[in-house]
Amino acid sequence: MRTLPVVARTQPDPLAALVHGLADDARLVDDVVAAARAQSPEAARLPKTESRRSVAALIRAGCATFLRPGEPDDGDFTEAARFGAEGAALGVPMAALLSGVHAGRSRILEIAITRGRAAGLPDDVLLQGLLRLDRYGSALERHVLDGYRTAERQLGSDRRAARVRLLRHLLLDEESDGVDPARFGLTPGGRYHCAVSDVAEPGRVRELEQAFARCGGILGPVRGRLCGLTPRLPELTTVAPAVLVTTPPVPLEKATEAHRLARLALHAARARGVTGPCEVTELAGETALAAQPMLAGFLRHGLLAALDPADDFHRELAGTALAYLDHGQRLDLTASALHLHPNTVRYRLRRLRELTGFGERLTVLETVRWWWALHTWRGPV
Repeated sequence: MRTLPVVARTQPDPLAALVHGLADDARLVDDVVAAARAQSPEAARLPKTESRRSVAALIRAGCATFLRPGEPDDGDFTEAARFGAEGAALGVPMAALLSGVHAGRSRILEIAITRGRAAGLPDDVLLQGLLRLDRYGSALERHVLDGYRTAERQLGSDRRAARVRLLRHLLLDEESDGVDPARFGLTPGGRYHCAVSDVAEPGRVRELEQAFARCGGILGPVRGRLCGLTPRLPELTTVAPAVLVTTPPVPLEKATEAHRLARLALHAARARGVTGPCEVTELAGETALAAQPMLAGFLRHGLLAALDPADDFHRELAGTALAYLDHGQRLDLTASALHLHPNTVRYRLRRLRELTGFGERLTVLETVRWWWALHTWRGPV
């Protein structure tokens, strides 16, 4: 009888499995972002969505580098350099940015130790893995620093620093350090559009700053957002995928109030998915509603308590109702927008009415209440 050859089975590498788990864990990203923002309040001024995207990319790149042969320095650090450059473009001090990076790096190592021990990894295997992760972390910090310094040179840090100090005085009502507004072309009797944007890419930041300067205005980072004042708006066709919100012209003594309104409108624009240039008047309703999150929660729970966000059918009902309100409470327009038969729209509205009391032929104020409740219900709690 012929003896069959014995085929050796490759045992799965528990360390590789641990690293794969780190790369694909959305909760890990949230944990690291929270640790970094808590450690460095100034770094926390960076837009949270962009910070989360950068951290997720850095973790994926680090885990991919870990799993490849070779030294950690051979990995892809494009995202690290970009993160450093965006920090410089948005005026985050280098020390504050690195403080956030240190906190995030420490948090990843803590989580890796906890999970490695839970997976039963021998101490020597776990130690070697942690040392490799730590070497990658050191290389990552160097590339963050390089990206920051490169962006600083591109943006011209000296004159820009004076411009930012003046903007903080005018927009945040901080105490003046003696920078004369006339140095940048601003006069007490002038009227200026206030602008706020979530542009973060250094090249685009520089382009916008130069465009505002050509119009006699100033633009710079204020509390993690690109903000400015200008007597006339530059001709911008797009700042995609970012947003540029502007106000009508106001005197300098109203700049602080205009800036506060523009920042609220920016948040409303991002929540609505708006990109490119827009004026606060285009977002008046969304901006006013965004300023009252507690009232939004009361409406959500008061009008839509019978709906379950985890129920797909309930989400269909809410989406149909929002489309119905957005299209003037007309069945035909709603059905066309949703690519549904009018009877399907009619059925969904009837089911929503049975569950929540959603009315017919709503008045303007009733429409606002229901639209606000539905919009809040479909978003993050």
